[in-house]
Amino acid sequence: MISSAMLKGVWAYRGFVVGSVKREFQAKYGNAVLGAAWTVLNPLAMIVVYTVIFAQVMRSKLPGVDSSFAYSIYLCAGVLTWGLFTEITTRAQTVFIEHANLIKKLQFPRICLPLIVVLNATLNFGIVFALFTLFLLASGNFPGWVFAALLPVLLLQIALAIGLGMLLGVLNVFFRDVGQFFGIFIQFWFWLTPIVYPASILPEEVRALLPWNPMASVIGAYQDILVHAKSPDWSSLALPAVLAVLLCMLGMQTFRKRSGEMVDEL
Repeated sequence: MISSAMLKGVWAYRGFVVGSVKREFQAKYGNAVLGAAWTVLNPLAMIVVYTVIFAQVMRSKLPGVDSSFAYSIYLCAGVLTWGLFTEITTRAQTVFIEHANLIKKLQFPRICLPLIVVLNATLNFGIVFALFTLFLLASGNFPGWVFAALLPVLLLQIALAIGLGMLLGVLNVFFRDVGQFFGIFIQFWFWLTPIVYPASILPEEVRALLPWNPMASVIGAYQDILVHAKSPDWSSLALPAVLAVLLCMLGMQTFRKRSGEMVDEL
């Protein structure tokens, strides 16, 4: 998917990548009174709203969970990780357009731009998730050794997000409607994924379609680990894994094929 020449190019420009991540983080939070706290406050506000609206209805719907924090943990497991997926895909689809002047003026490996998106999103996610982990420890809801199973699920989600994001990013340069359409589509995708509600409340015929939603399996894996303290059903992640590989391959192929033409379109 990524050639050795491309990897060498990224390594040669590692200072540019690290500097860009640092500058973007500082630009986003440097002049804010609360600084990086906004990274936490935005998803926290969403979780509070959903908890207030849905907690009494959904708390009794979570099977096999007795903790008083069960629904809040269930929400965090979905909302925080969905936020990472959304940030990578939405940023990646506009990254070439946003950096049009840079692409036109400088010669550098353009694959650095999606990498910067992934690193920025992962940094933001890491801050929020570290605080969430502290909450799990303080409340006595830490899942134990199975917590380590988060890493392969996280890597799978990032691969799925950047593969889709890169493909959309290249297409969006040539067809600007792509970005507009995906902005609407991802809102529907959120509500079609059991994040705010458990899959158990869905009708049987609708539940049977969930395995075809790759993010339902990924979010479900997070929920198994963090809410139920059990290892996820790895077989359920087969489709997202295959899709992630295919999207990364297609995204890289499209990127390599069209990168030269993008300059004329930007």
